[in-house]
Amino acid sequence: MSKHFASFSVAVVAATLLAAPAAHAQIRTPAASPQSTITQRVGLTDVTIVYSRPSAKGRSIFGSDNSLVPNGKRWRTGANATTSIKFSDDVTIEGKKIPAGEYGIYTVPRPGEWTVVLNKSLKQGADVDGFKDDQDVARFTIKPYKVSNKVETFTIAFTDLTPATANVDMQWENTGAKFKITADVESKVMAQIDEKVIKAATPAPADLAAAAVYYYDNNKDLKQAVTWMEKANAAEPTKYWNLNTEAKIRLKMKDYAGATKAAEASKKAALAATPPNGEYVKMNEELMAQAKKMGK
Repeated sequence: MSKHFASFSVAVVAATLLAAPAAHAQIRTPAASPQSTITQRVGLTDVTIVYSRPSAKGRSIFGSDNSLVPNGKRWRTGANATTSIKFSDDVTIEGKKIPAGEYGIYTVPRPGEWTVVLNKSLKQGADVDGFKDDQDVARFTIKPYKVSNKVETFTIAFTDLTPATANVDMQWENTGAKFKITADVESKVMAQIDEKVIKAATPAPADLAAAAVYYYDNNKDLKQAVTWMEKANAAEPTKYWNLNTEAKIRLKMKDYAGATKAAEASKKAALAATPPNGEYVKMNEELMAQAKKMGK
């Protein structure tokens, strides 16, 4: 055998071995019910839902024993693998305390009422009757509603957000149903304020301002809020957004002269900024006009 022939044979074998995995690779095609992951921060808690999204394709989804999702039958709330919901902290859902963790979402749809089940099992898939009830973390009922426009593909979304709450809204075909998540914001924020502001020897201006804003937004002690904001503004007099907040706090306290003075300082700082902030200039002018009107 010649050296050239031997080299050619080795090259052919090597090329064949390298090509073999590609030749046997499985063909990839789009999933009929593609997976989706949605994440929302509710208060200070991260909530993540992973689910697969089937489409109606002309089928009846809810409403009868012969629908794709029969009345009174447990449903995996999506397609394929178990739909899951994960909380980074403890939360409350429809009055039920839920520990931090990841759970399967199962639902039992009926025309006038849905039962929602959070279960520790994440591996049931289509075997919706196979998990054990003693693995349930919570059960609660919600009222379905009729959606205004037909939803072809099953959709879960976070809606109606507030600083501490959000709704998980499930919609498909002509039906929607949603449940409320409430995060523990108050105790967490107050613990930070206690540590970084109240008990701190020299609180940072940013922490003073954040504490003042939280007190203002949540109708707490406004005298304390304005004291903290005054200290923050004394340390950082060019931060026009904090000066504007002081003006808003004073306006809420009915200190119209103090609100006007703080708004004037905020406007001056906003004009001196690089570039000037016209939005804050306008906001301060409106606040001063409001203070003048209310102070008559």
